[in-house]
Amino acid sequence: MEVDTPVASAAGEPGYRRRIRLVAADEATVVADLEDDFHRFRVTLEHDGRRVVGLKGEAIRYPWSACPGADALLRRFVGLDLFDSCTALASHDDPKQHCTHMFDLASLAIAHAFHHRQRRQYDAVVPDFVDRRSAPRLSRDGEVVLEWHTDRGTITGPAPFTGVSMTKGFVRWAAGALDTDTLEAAMILRRAWDIGRARGRELDHMETAAELAPSLPVTPCFTFQPDVVNRSHRMRGTARDFTAAPDELLSDRPA
Repeated sequence: MEVDTPVASAAGEPGYRRRIRLVAADEATVVADLEDDFHRFRVTLEHDGRRVVGLKGEAIRYPWSACPGADALLRRFVGLDLFDSCTALASHDDPKQHCTHMFDLASLAIAHAFHHRQRRQYDAVVPDFVDRRSAPRLSRDGEVVLEWHTDRGTITGPAPFTGVSMTKGFVRWAAGALDTDTLEAAMILRRAWDIGRARGRELDHMETAAELAPSLPVTPCFTFQPDVVNRSHRMRGTARDFTAAPDELLSDRPA
């Protein structure tokens, strides 16, 4: 599913930005990189063409001190068969036990290896919300493939996404309604929309994640697990704004 419009990540448009790059470094290795306003992560997948042989997560820039510790949980997936869909990994473990971003990158890397892809790059833009509305969009390898209009937690268009909730049942609906490539793109854009809602929220006055936890409707990830949250300290000054220079995303690892 492609939208015949220019690449929508123009410098100067205020909003949240996220870039994901997946590269087959060799026939047995996939490197998955992610950067956005709040995060810079990498996951390296080793495989034998059929199964996961190794997974390593790296937290390079992160909002809470506990984030790097989630790397150890990726070892749970060693030995799994490669799979064709980025949603399949969630059937093997609870994503909320993991770092959200390491888990997403591992899922994408495994699917990338399954399909024998060489390189793929996604760029998401979530323009700043106005009255809780936005128009998030996603390009893949330089071409816009998704552009949504959202109002609060619902996509208001275009079809086939019209009326779909972003917060309830999205994965189940998408897995049943979309082809593999569109599903992957939709999962990435939905995540960008979700994370992008935090843009502009100041958290650097907090000491630990325990101060934020009571305001969250669910326990979202590794950092907020009961045995972690009190020792997860705020990494102050790590947020960035890529509005003026979106090409700086992943600039530490040139394509």
